[in-house]
Amino acid sequence: MRPLTAVLTLWGLALLAGALATLVALPAAQHLRSFRDGERVSATLHTKGSCMLGGCRVEFEADGRTVVADLPVGSSGGKTSVGTPMTVRYHADDPQAAVREADLGGGGAAVLAAMLGGAALLFLLTSVAVPVHAHRQRRAPAAPDGA
Repeated sequence: MRPLTAVLTLWGLALLAGALATLVALPAAQHLRSFRDGERVSATLHTKGSCMLGGCRVEFEADGRTVVADLPVGSSGGKTSVGTPMTVRYHADDPQAAVREADLGGGGAAVLAAMLGGAALLFLLTSVAVPVHAHRQRRAPAAPDGA
């Protein structure tokens, strides 16, 4: 692969990783953190799925009625079984969305944002190393034959 092609590919990967971290993972982590001041209640896992993608639901009592609420994108706990007790927080004005208390720090979305940011930085640093290495290869003298 030519050095220019490698650099452009690495820039593209860095841009993609940085965009996913900035536009998807960080907002999801901030949304999870927004429930810190919410109502605290005991709940059970109602629907198991990919919690990181928003496929889990919990059941709890709010204002005397049973609510089945979605766990937002970026939640952890996808390996727990249906019926597992947990503590969640929800906003009193909208109990249809709840966050596991363990995810109030940002959950899996915060970890994903950090990993994507690190990957973007790694791709950028590698994009600097590729042309430097190619330049050194061109300048290196040819090894004598039969030495």
